Amino acid sequence: MAPRPEEAGGGGGAASAPPRGLGREMAAVLAGGSGRAAREAARRSAVRPPPSGGWGCAPAGKRYLLTEEDIKLQEFQQMKVAIRNELHGNKDQYFKNIKEKLKKNGIILRNELKNLLHLCQNSSDVELARKIIYRYHEQNRITALHNFKFGPLFMRLCYELDLERPAVELIKDQNLHGFFSDSTSFHILMTMLFKKGHFESALEVLVEMKKQGIPFNKETYLLAVAICYKLGSPESSKISARLLEEAQLKGDTLPLRAYCFAMAAALKQNDVAQAKFYCSQIMRTENKLYNNLKVLVQLRSGLLKEVINTLEAAVEVDTPPFVKRTEFSEQVLATVREKMEESPDLSVKLGDIYTKLQASGQITMCTLEDMLFQIPSSKKTTAKLLNQKQLGCQGTNPLWSNLLLG
Repeated sequence: MAPRPEEAGGGGGAASAPPRGLGREMAAVLAGGSGRAAREAARRSAVRPPPSGGWGCAPAGKRYLLTEEDIKLQEFQQMKVAIRNELHGNKDQYFKNIKEKLKKNGIILRNELKNLLHLCQNSSDVELARKIIYRYHEQNRITALHNFKFGPLFMRLCYELDLERPAVELIKDQNLHGFFSDSTSFHILMTMLFKKGHFESALEVLVEMKKQGIPFNKETYLLAVAICYKLGSPESSKISARLLEEAQLKGDTLPLRAYCFAMAAALKQNDVAQAKFYCSQIMRTENKLYNNLKVLVQLRSGLLKEVINTLEAAVEVDTPPFVKRTEFSEQVLATVREKMEESPDLSVKLGDIYTKLQASGQITMCTLEDMLFQIPSSKKTTAKLLNQKQLGCQGTNPLWSNLLLG
């Protein structure tokens, strides 16, 4: 992690009673410190936007939070091919030898488990790998924490084969304590559960990570706040606030997107004050998602003139031809237009600004949900999984109806 925070910001609000809907134990595990301390920490830091890179609408129906570089699935698949070639495709004989060793209570070597995980192709293979993992961990329990990290390999395997059940069972099993001693294992599993829409289960994995004492980092907080956003309840919104508060108290770096998810979650709960607080912590304001959310916060606060000022500033800003101007979602602008009908003068002014935005190519059909799940291009590879093609913007999501019009 870089000595200088990549993106940092303020945490959210005073502590409140443990939420009931998600369970008192879960809330207690994820509870953070005081709001005052978080705010003090926030004043000493500034939120910065992601590095420059390509932004596109999230693929239709796809919701990703981490890049391919984070998951390293392609790298895992390439290694699978390499190991299969090394063994000349003789997987059956290799599995037979491993089963024989298991039967005779023989010592499982590190490379044997590593090869096995790369040779698995279906759920039956994973079941054998599961047995070997237990045997290997039992034999190497003392040195496991200083040994090769097998947790991410197993999670990538489960991710590839779409097998969340064995992944969840093993990561929660106390008999394997120390085997999943890294944040990457938990991140991959939470990402898999998130993709499948299992947000409660993803939150449970986050709680397990906390219980096992695995340190949180910026990817953890991004996943956590996004999960809470998708759960969309008052309880999950409180958990999100506590987690951001905790991060500030610890001095952890936080992605700007984490604060944008928190802003969106607060707006969905009609907690405009909390959304305004998150908005106030973001010091670098050229980010597209931030500006769209800022307009909504101003709108929901009844600050119609400030909305006009924000949009007008985006049109009139003097930027070099090669610098992309801030875009606004047609979805957001439609909401603004509806609200501005209360003031004929402002409505006329908005019409003029809209025309200018349109002429300068600053209106996008991407929805706010699309923007939340956009990932900047990685320094090494395009931020997409399994070489999936960009499919364009998704239509308006019903999840946003309360946020936009509430």
